[in-house]
Amino acid sequence: MRRVQSTAIPMPRNVVGEGAQRRRRRNRQQRIQMKLPTATVKQMVSSPRWISIALLCVSLYAMYTIGIKGDFYLTYIPVEGISTISPDEIVGASGLAGAHIFSASPEQAAARINELPGVISATVTLEWPNLVHIAVQEDTPVAIWQQAGKEYWINNQGYLMPARREMPELLHIQSESTEVMEDAEGNLLRAFIPLELLAGAQQLQALRPNLGTLYYRPNDGLSFDDPQGWRVYLGVGTNMHQKLVVYQAIVTDLQERSLQPEYISVSNPTKPYYRAFGLRS
Repeated sequence: MRRVQSTAIPMPRNVVGEGAQRRRRRNRQQRIQMKLPTATVKQMVSSPRWISIALLCVSLYAMYTIGIKGDFYLTYIPVEGISTISPDEIVGASGLAGAHIFSASPEQAAARINELPGVISATVTLEWPNLVHIAVQEDTPVAIWQQAGKEYWINNQGYLMPARREMPELLHIQSESTEVMEDAEGNLLRAFIPLELLAGAQQLQALRPNLGTLYYRPNDGLSFDDPQGWRVYLGVGTNMHQKLVVYQAIVTDLQERSLQPEYISVSNPTKPYYRAFGLRS
């Protein structure tokens, strides 16, 4: 058996100069330096602190944009359901004119409108970005109360409210009372009249539509001027038909006796009285 011997031949070694080694080290350092910013950015993006700061910046920018843009301010405010109250009065009471959509409170605006005399209820709705709508249920005047040179409307419940425009078709009641109606700021002090007074006036208007202005005194109630030249006192209440029947009977009797009355009172129809010129009965 032959023995085979082998010998390993060594590979030649690369001899690198010092200059090449320095270049390799410099390249490795540059590669490391180039990787550092990317790693830092990844850490920043994934950091909760930086995420919060980014969200804060976006929110501040959005708030700034919304705050300065006119698209988010309430400049056009339609009002429906009114006939006697002006839209300007409703909008002014709401406090919404020119307000920012974020600062506007529909509940508070409706509450302020409800405080206006003559308003039964109000509803305010807001829509993004600057839409607002006001719906009002308005009270209806049934008569006009005149006192001390001023006019007030009377609603069906006897409450007084400012007369906002002329309504000659309504029943007019001229109060001859000296009671103060308003304070120094023009606010109504007496905001209610007795329902029996209003009911009597409405009944008189229905029975005699051409009576014209009715008059009121606290002690005598309602009265009117007869076209023949005297005052007729009827008190208050809803028995005006009976009182007018008694009144007409007295007029007929006086005319038959050629007497001219100064006034006739049927406030109590069971105990009427009159005063004639030159005669008192």
